[in-house]
Amino acid sequence: MGYLIDRRQNSKNKSAVNRQRFMHRHHQEIRRSLTEKLKTRSITDTDTSETVKIPTKKTAEPTFHHGRGGQVEKIYPGNQEFDAGDQIARPEGGQGGGGKQASDQGEGQDEFAFEISQQEFLDLLFEDLELPNLTRKTLAHNDEFKRVRAGFSTSGSPANVSIIRTMRAASARRIALSAGKRSELRALLKERDLLEQEGLADDDTLHELDEKIIALRERINRVPFIDDFDLRYHQTIRQPVPRSKAVMFCVMDVSGSMDQSDKDLSKRFFILLYLFLNRHYEHTEVVFVRHHTKAAEVDEQEFFYSRETGGTVVSSALNLVQEIITERFPLNEWNVYVAQASDGDNWPDDGHKCEKLLTGLLPQLQYYAYVEISNQDKPLWQTYAPYQQQHPSLFAMQHITGPEDIYPVLRDLFKKQAA
Repeated sequence: MGYLIDRRQNSKNKSAVNRQRFMHRHHQEIRRSLTEKLKTRSITDTDTSETVKIPTKKTAEPTFHHGRGGQVEKIYPGNQEFDAGDQIARPEGGQGGGGKQASDQGEGQDEFAFEISQQEFLDLLFEDLELPNLTRKTLAHNDEFKRVRAGFSTSGSPANVSIIRTMRAASARRIALSAGKRSELRALLKERDLLEQEGLADDDTLHELDEKIIALRERINRVPFIDDFDLRYHQTIRQPVPRSKAVMFCVMDVSGSMDQSDKDLSKRFFILLYLFLNRHYEHTEVVFVRHHTKAAEVDEQEFFYSRETGGTVVSSALNLVQEIITERFPLNEWNVYVAQASDGDNWPDDGHKCEKLLTGLLPQLQYYAYVEISNQDKPLWQTYAPYQQQHPSLFAMQHITGPEDIYPVLRDLFKKQAA
């Protein structure tokens, strides 16, 4: 009987597998706790870990043990409340059972708290989100390749050696070089056995046959078991890969009608959207457009932290988005998405321009998401409402009234669609 002894040192992540198994088992409870945390946690605070709490009873592991059975008698020293023969009632949860939460109803439960890392936090945050209607487009200039198997070659890197092919080639070479000698050896062995059994050969004849047999075996053994000629290597070639390229236009209203709290909610929504895109899609570009009476394309820093104000002309932003798509993002190569945040106010004479621009813009898009920082339908909402009814899979609208609404709205706008 053999024994295998593992003397490898445990790494610092030795419990990583158990941790992932635990999180998978209690996935629903962790998601529920995370949703509650998001109501109080700042959306912009994504560089830290998070403490998650789940009911202790949910973490119980199944065990096998012997039950005591029957009646059990115990002696409690220092007892001043009970006499012999009294029956002690079983304590309810929260009354002597070690419950954490105080209750006048005798009910309560402990909570098990543990900390999830920033990586695990973001994994859970964007678990069920995706870009809708994302399709592969034909690319004129494809700079992405993957390595694919392309047979075998007689030269290559030692890391790419094919053991099976090499041994097969070595075996074929040995058979080819020693086949005749092996046949001759078998004939000599057969002849020697026959002469020895029948007693027809003298010692000199047998000695001569033995010398021939030894010489043949030495010649066979001189054929190397493996030679450089036998080596075979896996050959790979670079093959172009069609990829899904997407661009997301983030359009934010910074006009005077948007107070600081509304702008803050818009920024929080776009920060969460930006994290989602950067985390899930390598080839997704983000274009930031801010507008008041005029629209301008800005960088990430200016989009989130610059302070501007002015009137409200939404058509200027839609017109700029159309110009950028025409100049830089051919529709045969790019999936185009637009996400817009506004308080819903717009210049009265600008509604018809928005309708005209949106009618021409929507056929070019994969998805248009509009969030309104308001609890009632403003003029811009009324302008966009018919498009949601006509294109329910292409155009989506939601209201946001507070920080706690941002994450649920983002999940609703970018949830995974049924195949």
